[in-house]
Amino acid sequence: MSTEVFLNEFAEISEHPYRILSQYKKEGKKVIGVLPYYAPAELVVAAGMVPMGIWGSNKKTIAHAKEYCATFYCTIAQLALEMLLDGTLDQLDGLITPTICDTLRPMSQNFRVAMEGKLPCIFLAHPQQRKPAFGLQFTMDQYQHIKTELEKIAGKTITDDDLRAAIKVMNKNRAARRAFVQLANEHCDVISAVKRSAVLRAAWFMEPAAYAEKLEALNAELAKLPAADWKGKKIVTSGIICDNPKLLQIFDDNKIAIAADDVAQESRAFRVDASEEGDPMMALAQQFADQDYDILLYDEHSEQNRRADFVVDKIKKSGAQGLVLFMQQFCDPEEMEYPYLKKALDAAGIPHIKLGVDQQMRDFGQASTAIQAFADVL
Repeated sequence: MSTEVFLNEFAEISEHPYRILSQYKKEGKKVIGVLPYYAPAELVVAAGMVPMGIWGSNKKTIAHAKEYCATFYCTIAQLALEMLLDGTLDQLDGLITPTICDTLRPMSQNFRVAMEGKLPCIFLAHPQQRKPAFGLQFTMDQYQHIKTELEKIAGKTITDDDLRAAIKVMNKNRAARRAFVQLANEHCDVISAVKRSAVLRAAWFMEPAAYAEKLEALNAELAKLPAADWKGKKIVTSGIICDNPKLLQIFDDNKIAIAADDVAQESRAFRVDASEEGDPMMALAQQFADQDYDILLYDEHSEQNRRADFVVDKIKKSGAQGLVLFMQQFCDPEEMEYPYLKKALDAAGIPHIKLGVDQQMRDFGQASTAIQAFADVL
């Protein structure tokens, strides 16, 4: 198939994820909803079920969820609950709810109350101290709990061999995504900001093995193309999520390509693989322990400003001229991080802008003005 055909298929899945949910159910498959983030999708795959990411929605309005949570909760969490309440996600067979941030912790109880008797909710508590032996053991205990609950839903036992096979599938999936973001930078004349986002977003909705196979085929087509003679500007994006096509279209309209990203829904999700050797449950725990440079994860070396240095280094290596920070409304960790991130960017002479975003945005006039002005100074 041609590059354009692959891109159109990914765009269709990204735009209409719950059509593919219905398709999986018609095929007799069980589907587990997975809220953000760092949940071990390998356990779902090992159980013979499909993990489906839930990252809110750019299309829905918050109505029912207001009865359960405060208005200052981020819209990603609120819209996840909204879709559970309005019937969008009725076909799910279970739900994994990480509690990795100050919003998801109390929201986990909202999910439990709202879905009581309707949908099994499996809670995941990540340790703050994830690297020491006691942190690894805590993570393993949590993953064992998830494994047990998934076995009940699947009606089967998850063996170590099942889990090792699932790790290989997810490692292949992550490798394909890492290759794609590099190719997207090299071929930004073909992979626009909107198309790049659609390809990466589709990963949350497709069976991991099927997604990896399709993305590897797209990567092979992209590798055949000559490198882009790009006359526009290049940036790196950062934040929790930036998947709204209308917002990303502004970058395309101003000939701004995304060279790389530090986005939770995108590259942060596939930076680290799990070992395919040894105890598979320990491999998954170690994979989480090896995650770094994330505002939601404790850094014992925070005084060294490692995350800011990581972002600056990513910008330099990608060939980008600046950074666009998508600041999720009501996200305290992002807001607290900004001063030292700005300091590091200024010290490196890297221009940046900060855009406040949420999934209820419908008017992008101010963002368009800010992005256009930013393009002029790059």
